[in-house]
Amino acid sequence: MKDIPSRTYLKEIAARYLRQLCHHIPNRRVGADGNRLATRFFADTLAGFGFDVETPEFDCMDWVDEGAHLLTSSGETFEIFSSPYSLPCDVRAPLKVVRTVEELKTSQPEKAILLLAGEITKEQLMPKNFPFYNPDHHQQLYQLLERKAPLAIITATSRNPELAGGMYPFPMIEDGDFDIPNAYMKDIDGGLLAGFSGQEVMLAIHSKRTPSSGQNVIGKKPTGSDKKIVLCAHIDAKDNSPGALDNGTGVVVLMLLAELLKDYSGHLQVELLSLNGEDHYSAQGHKEYLKDHQGQFGDIVVAINIDVAGYREGLSAFSLYNCPLPISDAIQDAMNGYPSLVEGEPWYQSDHSVFIQQGCPAAAITSDQFMTLSTHITHTPEDDLHLVDFTKLVDVALTLEQVIEKLNRMMQKIDHPG
Repeated sequence: MKDIPSRTYLKEIAARYLRQLCHHIPNRRVGADGNRLATRFFADTLAGFGFDVETPEFDCMDWVDEGAHLLTSSGETFEIFSSPYSLPCDVRAPLKVVRTVEELKTSQPEKAILLLAGEITKEQLMPKNFPFYNPDHHQQLYQLLERKAPLAIITATSRNPELAGGMYPFPMIEDGDFDIPNAYMKDIDGGLLAGFSGQEVMLAIHSKRTPSSGQNVIGKKPTGSDKKIVLCAHIDAKDNSPGALDNGTGVVVLMLLAELLKDYSGHLQVELLSLNGEDHYSAQGHKEYLKDHQGQFGDIVVAINIDVAGYREGLSAFSLYNCPLPISDAIQDAMNGYPSLVEGEPWYQSDHSVFIQQGCPAAAITSDQFMTLSTHITHTPEDDLHLVDFTKLVDVALTLEQVIEKLNRMMQKIDHPG
């Protein structure tokens, strides 16, 4: 007889898992020691429940920040932050201010510190070599900045929740492939700093880029079928954030599911996948997974991504992408069995997009408060355990177990009609 964990036990173990990921492990940024501890913790947990575990390694860049300082010639200082992955600098030069791309085209900041403010800073730039979404106007702005070659750049920003989460200010540039030193500050401070245009200012950025490595973790329950269900969550977090909702809870759901599936004997293969690098400029873990699995994406029945799930307010929300009717029916039937889950709006700012772009049927589970969380919480120090409802995480794990069971029945009927 199958040993079924109680809901109370699952809630307790979920809290223990999340506390380990967010409090006992120091930092889950890609390339950091804490990130490697997190992937080892996840891998060991899956192996303990009988999964065949692979931990493919990839090279990446780590970055250490020891602060930034800005001083005007009259002795005034402003709060300023090193842009993630910026090179260090210690420069004293005239300040040039640019508010639009057109102004930048006619500006001559090659011997100056360039302050970007206003319209030109309205959104975070995607990294130069980011493979999944890279608008032409972002690339053109990078090229223009590199051609103008200021000694350093300061960006004065407000909010950009779609790309930068809840950070205020947000780093307009977050790119280890961009080699002009750069820092960022609040838009209101930028307005004050602009008053020093033409005057000499001093900018120091104390940071260091370091070659490092990271790992994806792939836990498999192989069967006689080539067809598989992939369930994924990114395990990394922003440098300044505990990353409870983004995305410790997604990883915890996978670990709960690993226990629920410890005696799995279904028709379809099950793959539990922690991708490493959604919040890293290079997305190297994602690129490595794509490279290693070329030609195999046609075997995926559906890929289900969990990200920013389990918020204490509202409900969990699922959305479907390119799912044929039998698959969408099976998923919706399972989801409808839990009142804490509802069908939500489609969104693409997470790992299910990797599979959608490969033509796979996909689904995503998040919070129906996703936009509020993105605007105020994710990528910030506020993203901690007190925001999590562990009952909702248990519901998501139990729902996914039901999804796997229903998809197994569906595929067995297709493979063995009659």
